Amino acid sequence: MATNDYLTVTALTQYLKRKFDVDPYLGKVYLTGEISNFRLRPHAHQYFSLKDDHAKISAIMFKSAFEKLKFTPEVGMKVLVTGRISLYEPSGSYQIYVERMEPDGIGQLYQAYEQLKKKLAAEGLFDAPKRLLPRFPKRIAVVTSPSGAVIRDIITTARRRYPIAQIVLYPAVVQGDAAAPDIVRQIQRANAAGNFDTLIIGRGGGSIEDLWPFNEESVARAIAASELPVISSVGHETDTTIADLVADVRAATPTAAAELAVPVLNDELLKLQQERTRLYNAMSNRLNFQRERLKKLMTAYVFRQPQRLYETYLQRLDRAQQGLTRNLQTTLRQRNQRFQLAKQGLVSQSPLERVHRDQLTVSQISARLNTEAKRYLTTKQEHVAQLINGLDYLSPLKIMGRGYSYVTQDDHVVRQVSDLKPAKATIHLSDGTAEANITAIKPASEDTHE
Repeated sequence: MATNDYLTVTALTQYLKRKFDVDPYLGKVYLTGEISNFRLRPHAHQYFSLKDDHAKISAIMFKSAFEKLKFTPEVGMKVLVTGRISLYEPSGSYQIYVERMEPDGIGQLYQAYEQLKKKLAAEGLFDAPKRLLPRFPKRIAVVTSPSGAVIRDIITTARRRYPIAQIVLYPAVVQGDAAAPDIVRQIQRANAAGNFDTLIIGRGGGSIEDLWPFNEESVARAIAASELPVISSVGHETDTTIADLVADVRAATPTAAAELAVPVLNDELLKLQQERTRLYNAMSNRLNFQRERLKKLMTAYVFRQPQRLYETYLQRLDRAQQGLTRNLQTTLRQRNQRFQLAKQGLVSQSPLERVHRDQLTVSQISARLNTEAKRYLTTKQEHVAQLINGLDYLSPLKIMGRGYSYVTQDDHVVRQVSDLKPAKATIHLSDGTAEANITAIKPASEDTHE
């Protein structure tokens, strides 16, 4: 074969890498295995291996993905990873580029942790105002295991830094199903005692299962309800529990918790000595300053010629008196003018004046009423006279006086011939009556016919 028919190592590697990159089954791989060859590189990419009983694969996790982890990987830890498979050209080895990682078998705990964290955050439990730690505590309560290194570290540190503080242990189970109720009970006991300044809750490092009691909702609410300021020291520095988020202060280690709880006595004594020296120097400087000031005042003209001290004030007093006199005169004039105006107003509004005006008004109204009454009476009298004349004009007696009469028969007025009958009838005249006998009755039609 010709030399041109042979591939270079680079070309072959590039070809294989291309195969890896375009393979749809290798673009997203879910892998489980045990971590090996891991060494934590702070703030950098992480290189390690994943293995099982029969095989091993190189792995890389870039810094951006690794910083999102909520736990610290350790050698021998079994994990679940998600990533892609590709080829590293310089060495020609294939590896997995890890995008996500979680401990195998405890994914549900992480899910529960996130759910509770989200719930308590929505309630504002993490954002509640944090209480300040007492600067010089007298008694400190510690809720932790009596047999662990936590209490020993706290006692040792506190005695070294601030031996006058009293450390009281409230022994609690810090691991297992019975741990959370026991921790809550001891927190409540420490608060009920009423004679502590600070409360420390702690335990050593461990897996998420070991630290889980400090992720329980009951423990978080007990810490939030505590009247004592709480320092939480749970696990390692990279472990963050719900208790850490709710507590007033979080400490990375038990030693750090003790350091936060108490000051260094020798430092405080030194500060007191320094403050004493500063106070002494300040007072000395102040006294010297006041002495110098007194000397200057003693040589001032005021003490040699005291009358000059109040000459200016006498002049100001005279001007003030003159101004006061002018103001009083002006005020009196204004008040007198207001008095005169008010007096005139009172006179115009006097009850006697109002009575006089009302009497005059009543007299005028009475005169008008009499005039109207007389006019009205005259009008009515004239109208009555007219009615009387009309009635008199229509009176039957008036008509009979002009020669008219009427006939009655059996006490009935005879209005027509048919009402008569041959018998006596009475003729009514204007000045009396006459009796007549009706002998013949002739209707108007008969007379006309004859």
